[in-house]
This record gives sequence, C-alpha cells and structure tokens, in this order.
Amino acid sequence: MTKLASYYIPGMYVEDHSCKVPLDWNGNTPGQGFEGKAISLFYRVLCAPERVNQDLPVLLFLQGGPGGAGPRPLDTHSDGWIDEALRHFRIVLPDQRGTGRSEHLDASTMTAFDDPRQAAAFLKHFLADSIVRDFEHLRRTSFGNRAWVTLGQSYGGFLTMSYLSMFPEGVAAAFTTGGIPHIPADAVEVYRHTFPRMQAKTRQYYARYPQDVERVSTVVELLNTQKVSLENGDVLTPERLQTLGSDFGMKPSFERMHWLFDTAFSNGDGSLYGASDSAASDSAASRGAASRSGSDMRLSDDFLNAVMTRTSTKSLYWPLQEFIYADGDIEPLRWAAQRVRDELPEFGSDRRPLLFTGEAIFPWMFEQERQLRPFKAAVDVLMEESHWNSIYDAARLAENDVPLQSAVYYDDMYVDSGMQLDTLSRVGNAHAWVTNSYEHDGVHGDVVFRTLFDQARDRGDLETVFAQAKG
Repeated sequence: MTKLASYYIPGMYVEDHSCKVPLDWNGNTPGQGFEGKAISLFYRVLCAPERVNQDLPVLLFLQGGPGGAGPRPLDTHSDGWIDEALRHFRIVLPDQRGTGRSEHLDASTMTAFDDPRQAAAFLKHFLADSIVRDFEHLRRTSFGNRAWVTLGQSYGGFLTMSYLSMFPEGVAAAFTTGGIPHIPADAVEVYRHTFPRMQAKTRQYYARYPQDVERVSTVVELLNTQKVSLENGDVLTPERLQTLGSDFGMKPSFERMHWLFDTAFSNGDGSLYGASDSAASDSAASRGAASRSGSDMRLSDDFLNAVMTRTSTKSLYWPLQEFIYADGDIEPLRWAAQRVRDELPEFGSDRRPLLFTGEAIFPWMFEQERQLRPFKAAVDVLMEESHWNSIYDAARLAENDVPLQSAVYYDDMYVDSGMQLDTLSRVGNAHAWVTNSYEHDGVHGDVVFRTLFDQARDRGDLETVFAQAKG
C-alpha cells in the first residue's frame, strides 16, 4: 500500500492510496504475494475530521456500473449517503480496476491488441470475480484483515452477491441499493423484464410532456433525411437517439429529456413549439414531423452536443454491459438485448411515437460510435464465449449468515424488482425494504442509506461491527 496524499475537503478528511493487484487472479490468492503482471488499484479513504484518530468500522462502497469509478464528493452533502455514513464509519471509495485512477482501460488500450481473442481474454479480467478479489486483497493487506461493511449501489449489489459467495468472512454486514441480480443469471430473462419497463417509462414521459411526441418525431425524420454529424465525427442515427432513454430510470429524467428537446431546433421562430397542447396521434405526429423536415429545420448545436455527451461511451459501461450476467458455463450471450428487441417491433426506429431504450447494448453501437469501435472485435468474441468464471454460489448464499439489508425500488427500470425479491427470498439473513418513492439513484439522497442503516441497527445486525471497533 502506498499513501499518495492527505488533505481536507468540506466536512471530511481524505487520504489517497494505491496498491498493486495481479491482472490475472488465476493461481493467486488475495492477501498473499502474487505472480504475473501487476496493475494498480486506487482507493480513497474518507473520515469525519474530528474522528481521524478513532478506531472506526470501515464501510467499503461498491460502485455501480459496470466500469464506474468511485464517487468524487464535493462535500458531505453532495452524495447523500456519505453524510450519514461518515457519522458511523471510515469510508473506502475504490476505483474499480479499469476505471478512474486505477489501471485505466479505454479505447486506446484496446487498439494495442492485434488478436481479438487476446483482447477478449484481457477484457475478462475486468469483471466481478477479479473486482471482488481485488477488494478482498485490499482488506487483508491494508485494513488489518478485519471484516468490513459493504454498500453496493446498482452493479455494486451484483458485486455484493459475488463477495458473499466468494469471501463471506470478509463482510460483517452488507447493504445494497437497487442492485440484487437474479440468480441464476440469464441475460435474456433480464431483458424480457426490462424492455416492457423501458416502454412504460417512455409512455409516462410522453404523457407528462405530450408536446414532445411531435418534437421527437421531427428529430427522427430529420435524421432519416439528412446526415447529421456530431462534433466527434459520429453520425447521429435514430437508433442512437433512442438510447437517451437510458436515463429514464433516474430522477428527474423526464425533465432532463423535455428540456433537451425544447432546444432541439434552430428554426428561430419557435413555430414547432406550441403546435399542440395535447398528445398528438401517432399519424399526426408523423405528418407534422415530415412537413417540418425540410430545409427550414435544423438541429441546434447545443442539442447535438448534449446528445453526443449523453450517448457517448462511459468507461467500460457499454463494453462490459451484458457480460455481468455471465456466470460459469452458459449458452453464449450472442447479443441478448438485441435478440429480445427483435421480438418487439414496437421498438423499431420507424414506429411512432418513438420508444426509447434503456440499459442495453446493441451490435450497431460498436460500429457507429467511434469510442466503441476498438472494442468491437473483442466483444464479438466474448458474445460467443460459453466458459466464464463463477461469480455466484447459490448454495452458499442460501446458508448466508451475513446480515444483508437491501433497498428494492418497486419501479426500477434497470433491475427488475420482482427478480430482486425472488433472489432475496433464497438468500439467508436477507431483508428487503421495498419502496416506490425513489428511482434507481435513490441512494444519492439523504434518506435511503439512513433507512437501511436504522433498520439494520434496530435488528442488532451491527452490534458486532461497532463492538469490534470499540475493542
């Protein structure tokens, strides 16, 4: 472990650290020396300034994603759960391998590979089995081998279930927010549950902002009749526009989408806006879009720049998206989301009103998006892969005795609530708090983590955690 820096930001004392972990954990054991190529693992430790010298229990935050770096807080209130957690814990914020200040993996990394199979084998090292071993190595070598508490947001909940499957002795208590995977994992099953939620979210958006039915249709007609290039050189297609719906599982996503399309056009007189105060019929929306798709209509630079930013690759998020469901020996994924989408013609880009898609990857993304093209050959190989490392142990989870408290968002667009509850019903010592008051990003407010913490404390699930710290 190397301490890189220590400093203060409003309301907290911060230390930056880095340690080495093996790229390939095969044949290596967490907590011991290892052989083979080493990569860096960066992590940040937060503490309330007045408690720096106290022996506090440690809370490990498992970031969502996949491919998400740890949060960079601005103060104790910029990420709601942090303010509450600092009252009780020393917080560890790691950058998962491949992200942030850890050994970084991006498009430029992939261009170094000439052999797609070697590139695919390399990508496999950035999934749950390796991430969890990194953290267990960190716990054993840098945190005195004391079991820590974990908080897993979204994909961090998937990592939690892997941690409890692989190293339950390392976890004293676990919290998850919107992130319990269905076990056994099946990507096709996941998308058959989530595509209807994508459709429902789109309908809710249009019901709230009916004028946007025509606005969206007009944009699509322009994209069908003109070549529209983004600032980075990518061509904006209707299919790419549909992926804006990946935000629909967060709040206030409908408002963000509405104001995005509010400034879509540079026609000057605003004639399109106010054309209808109520939801137009599908055919009327199409006719209106077609009549306005001539030379007098142009998409604004502000709109195009915003679309480019919102639909561009986020670290490893898209390249690894489907592979988080690969557990052991499976049938090849073969673009599971696309296969499910092919069963649902209503998601066609020619349908009106246009339906938006959510957290799903499609083959064309790795052709149309410049930042994804270097991943294409490796992802194509992995889509045909049938042998993966095991990430869940159903038998061990059934006998789990680590207290697990999960926030399940009833209307979650990304991780189906029914599938979450089905898994939790088969995990020992698991407790679910089901709520429809929050979307998938509820943990970033100031209520969700506090509620989970209070429920665990009131059941006595944290007595050992705090007794050890005092001892």
